[in-house]
Amino acid sequence: MAVCVLALAYRFYGIFFVRKVLAADDKEITPAHQLEDGKNYVPTKKWVNAGQHFAAIAAAGPLVGPVLAAQFGYLPGFLWLLVGAVIGGAVHDTVVLFASMKHQGKSLSEVAKAELGPVAGWTTGLAMLFIITITMAGLSIVVVHALERNAWGTFAVFMTVPIAIALGLYERYVGSSKWATYVGVAAVAASVAVGPHLQGTLLGDWLTLHKTTVSWALPIYAFFATALPVWMLLTPRGYLSSFMKVGVFLALVVGVIFINPTIQFPAVTDFIHGGGPILKGSVWPFISITIACGAISGFHAFIGSGTTPKLVDKWTDIRPVAFGAMLAESLVGVMALIAATSLHPADYFAINSTPEVFKTLGMTVVDLPRLSQEMGIDLVGRTGGAVTLAVGMTYIFTKISWFTELAAYFFQFVIMFEAVFILTAVDSGTRVSRYLIQDLLGDFFPAMKKLDSMPAAIIASVIACVLWGYLLLSGDIGSVWALFGVSNQLMASIGLMIGATIILRMASKRAYMLTCLVPLAYLFVTVNYAGYWMITNVYLNSASKGYNIFNGVIASIMLVLGMIIMVASVKRWLVLWKVRGESKAIPADLTVAHA
Repeated sequence: MAVCVLALAYRFYGIFFVRKVLAADDKEITPAHQLEDGKNYVPTKKWVNAGQHFAAIAAAGPLVGPVLAAQFGYLPGFLWLLVGAVIGGAVHDTVVLFASMKHQGKSLSEVAKAELGPVAGWTTGLAMLFIITITMAGLSIVVVHALERNAWGTFAVFMTVPIAIALGLYERYVGSSKWATYVGVAAVAASVAVGPHLQGTLLGDWLTLHKTTVSWALPIYAFFATALPVWMLLTPRGYLSSFMKVGVFLALVVGVIFINPTIQFPAVTDFIHGGGPILKGSVWPFISITIACGAISGFHAFIGSGTTPKLVDKWTDIRPVAFGAMLAESLVGVMALIAATSLHPADYFAINSTPEVFKTLGMTVVDLPRLSQEMGIDLVGRTGGAVTLAVGMTYIFTKISWFTELAAYFFQFVIMFEAVFILTAVDSGTRVSRYLIQDLLGDFFPAMKKLDSMPAAIIASVIACVLWGYLLLSGDIGSVWALFGVSNQLMASIGLMIGATIILRMASKRAYMLTCLVPLAYLFVTVNYAGYWMITNVYLNSASKGYNIFNGVIASIMLVLGMIIMVASVKRWLVLWKVRGESKAIPADLTVAHA
């Protein structure tokens, strides 16, 4: 059903949006050709570009978000993944990419400055810094819960660092070689195979880490990963993780379609009104906050106004590159939801809540003891979603009789896939955060703007890692992931505001603005209500487990920044609406700077 809906949306709504609303014209030269330099601006074939764009946007969100949202049942998550992706996510990603290309591939803050004015531009840059910081904490907490008390998984993930560095050094000083890739992939696979032999050894005991230890290790690692040249760690590990990404996605497709697991969850659970063990809030607004990347995601705006707009060969390529990639990510989210809901509800809640909380639910586990034995790890109380996804996928494949003996290896492979995948995003995200900090502080201390300055890079990297490291250490998965969801969807709202502005300015009909205004209206109300709920009921509520004044202040600042950008947008819309009423056409270069 999901495949049919998404295919129809791509074929009909995608063509309408790109050709009619945005009026993409291949006769117009793209920034990739106009500014071609062989480094950043490089015309790329549409399917190659679509592949790299999908790899960049498909982080842990479409995998973990639907798993956590399964608390409400399978139906709310399924509907939001489809409706949100078609009406919101695909439109957001496409219009942000289009807007950035209209401004020579510049970042969203620069586009906001041109379309909405300097105040909105600077506010957008500040909001982006807050959002990328919270994103790093939200993604990292998933890794923490996947690796705590898991020597096998910790060893496999740790080994990817020297393997990636070795591959990076080889390609840097010897040259690219397919054999180096084969050796790298084989070494990663061997790291998983060695895992069982660590049990009972000194190394195994040393790698059985408490979650606090993992929480300290991640920002420290991120500092060094950010300081190292991109060719040494970030690029080669991202390259190696792409093989695991493809493998896991294919395994999901095969498992869901051909094994055809039974969904054991009800359509909706008793927690839709709130009070759940994983997410305390009600199904609305938290279904749209918890499932971010699989339906609509502001994080995509960083990619859509970063690397991708500098690679688009033809204007109509934005349909497969942006619209298509978002729909593909929605499908990944649907498969993750199926993997989670194929587990018995009692087993699901036993994994995703602490033992103390699970006792209050009055449930009895069904398959969990057997699954724990087959996978060689205690699965109780491993919150965060990553372990649940790995268990759900493994459970699906255990329907094949001969697969049982491979269950533990497959489980740890998926854990490593998720952790390495997330850490690659953390590497890139922390580097982006560093650049934003240098840019913002550079307005007051000019020396900070020098990207090639080692002292400036170190200072900005330390600030970036301390900010999201503090969030990681001070929160639980419920509070941090909710904060991540609020910030992520607020960024998506900003993207839709800018998209509505550029459509009103350039489209042949003012009514086409509704393609952005409809999802924006829903998302903006949802985000602000969810943020208000979290601030009053969790972050500033001393009786709450997630009580954290720092988180409450950050959430409040973000909501204020979003409101400032909304006010600037409405003022700009009123000006453009009046001009459109007086003249059928507006010059393509009528931005704030020219107005």
